[in-house]
Amino acid sequence: MAGVSTKRNKNVVRQVDNSLALVHAEQVKPVSVVAPIVSSYNERIRPVLDAVENLRRLNVAKEGIQLPTIVVVGDQSSGKSSVLESLAGISLPRGQGICTRVPLIMRLQNHQLPKPELLLEFNGKTISTDEANVSDAINIATDELAGNGKGISNHPLTLIVKKNGVPDLTMVDLPGITRVPVHGQPENIYDQIKDIIMEYITPDESIILNVLSATVDFTTCESIRMSQTVDKKGSRTLAVVTKADKSPEGLLEKVTADDVNIGLGYVCVRNRIGEESYEEARLEEERLFESHPQLSKIDKSIVGVPVLAQKLVQVQASIISKTLPEIVKKINEKLSFNLSELDKLPLNLTSVADAMTAFMHINGLSKESLKKILLRGEFDEYPEDKQMHCTARLVEMLDSFSKELNNCPVSDDTKEFLLEEIKVLEEAKWIGLPNFMPRAAFLAILQRKVKGISQMPIDFVDKVWSYLENVVVSVLMRHSENYYQLQMSSRRAGFNLIAKMKDNSIKHVMVAVEMEQHTDYTCNPEFTLEYNKLISQQDTFVKAVLGSDSHVNLDGVGMIDVGGLKQYSDVLNQAFDLKVRMIAYWKIVKKRLIDTIALHLMLSISNFVNNDLEKEIVHDLVSPVGGGIERLLEESPSISGKRERLSRSVKVLKESKETVANIIDRIASYGDN
Repeated sequence: MAGVSTKRNKNVVRQVDNSLALVHAEQVKPVSVVAPIVSSYNERIRPVLDAVENLRRLNVAKEGIQLPTIVVVGDQSSGKSSVLESLAGISLPRGQGICTRVPLIMRLQNHQLPKPELLLEFNGKTISTDEANVSDAINIATDELAGNGKGISNHPLTLIVKKNGVPDLTMVDLPGITRVPVHGQPENIYDQIKDIIMEYITPDESIILNVLSATVDFTTCESIRMSQTVDKKGSRTLAVVTKADKSPEGLLEKVTADDVNIGLGYVCVRNRIGEESYEEARLEEERLFESHPQLSKIDKSIVGVPVLAQKLVQVQASIISKTLPEIVKKINEKLSFNLSELDKLPLNLTSVADAMTAFMHINGLSKESLKKILLRGEFDEYPEDKQMHCTARLVEMLDSFSKELNNCPVSDDTKEFLLEEIKVLEEAKWIGLPNFMPRAAFLAILQRKVKGISQMPIDFVDKVWSYLENVVVSVLMRHSENYYQLQMSSRRAGFNLIAKMKDNSIKHVMVAVEMEQHTDYTCNPEFTLEYNKLISQQDTFVKAVLGSDSHVNLDGVGMIDVGGLKQYSDVLNQAFDLKVRMIAYWKIVKKRLIDTIALHLMLSISNFVNNDLEKEIVHDLVSPVGGGIERLLEESPSISGKRERLSRSVKVLKESKETVANIIDRIASYGDN
């Protein structure tokens, strides 16, 4: 099929080019003084122009498909309107300041009619007018589009002129460039005009008809500067020089030197003056370029409105022949893409049964995703997003919490070694056996240590659940993104349930901390092993303290400053015993807290994923806030908006495709004749 399509497109190009050659051959014949501007126009090109105009009317440019267009630009008072009047043979609005305040799309059609037909199209309306009233009709339509003042608008106005003798052309006339706002115009009028002009002349498919006054230096014209920014080589720029009769001196040098890169060449014209008829104006123009001392030296192939019309017709046909196959390709590609995007959108839910099915399906997907990333450690759904590799991140957080707990000041066994124990023992003296260590002393130190780290487990579980909240909500939003009401219920349910789980975890941690404060118990054999290892160094330690050593290296603890302990010689043994018991037991406490919190979190996460979340979402969905399962029938604003945009685009593209297909069939049939 691709080969057939390519062959077909090549045939289209060949047929259009052949038609162009016929048009050119016909139009290079001498034009009599009183003959119409274009005496004949090949009927093979006319349908192509109609097809392009149909595409323009469908606003296919909004789909990113640019159409071949002749864009008329020029500085204010350069004579743009006069040139268009000469081509169309009708009067356009005149006056001081900006006359063209909206893009004016002029469709000239050569028709053998007893009298001309003129139509204005804007804002979805079509209004019939005539040559005597067209200027007023354009002003009225412009006021409706751009307001009654002197401001401008980018909403186009289309003028269709069906008249005998006019060239079949479509041109877009844009507001004249002005730098200084007059009374009633916005201060940024230049920027507004520039934005409109650049929008129209930037596409490669646009031919720029630059209207220049012979009375000015071309290199200083703002319209030239703008066109050069988008067409540096001038390969798609044609210049028409107006007011040749006002400034004939040096005009020949201007158009032959081409200091401003006008790739498609120049055409010098004399526009209608005063009450001249268009036929009289053409006679005067021909006489001017035949007899004027300076102007008669300009080559006749670049002077006169008839020559301008011929060139524009040729340029227009040429650009269409080059771009039509690409337009067909782009329409097909965009249509295929939009249809694919429509297919990807979820089906509209039309019944409660549909809604319930959708809910169960989405809930199942969400639960499976959460099981993967929270319980089983599978990351295939988020291969590159490490924040969603939850089991790994939870282990990292637990490891970090463990290090923080072990490295906090409360767990520093070398800091002020034995001083706290000695102080507690002094306060715990009682009548009894000598060197007997009271349990109250051990509990007092234990309680202080536990209190010192009591906030750390709370902060840790708060951090874990905050992280899980982001993960869970992200998963829920992803799976329910096409169902706005379910997404809202899922979000609320996720937030509410995680808040409950967080509170429950904090309470659990506070109970665990409180238990450690009130009870000194363990059956872990590591306590005895650690205690025996440390207490075996007691005699060596005491001797070092009572000797002259200022530091002692205690195996399993580290280097200890003992310089101030000699004065407590009577309680050194008791204090040392109390200290090593606490060192051994504190290791058990820290491990127990970490293990307890880890086990609690994993159980909570398991319950959260397997049972609690689904119940919470259902509860929210059927609550007055959720509005019931029926609310799932309401499509999300983003999805409904996307569906509407795609459907509208598909409709336009299908109509465009049909329009182009018809003309391609017609062009292709020329080769069969």
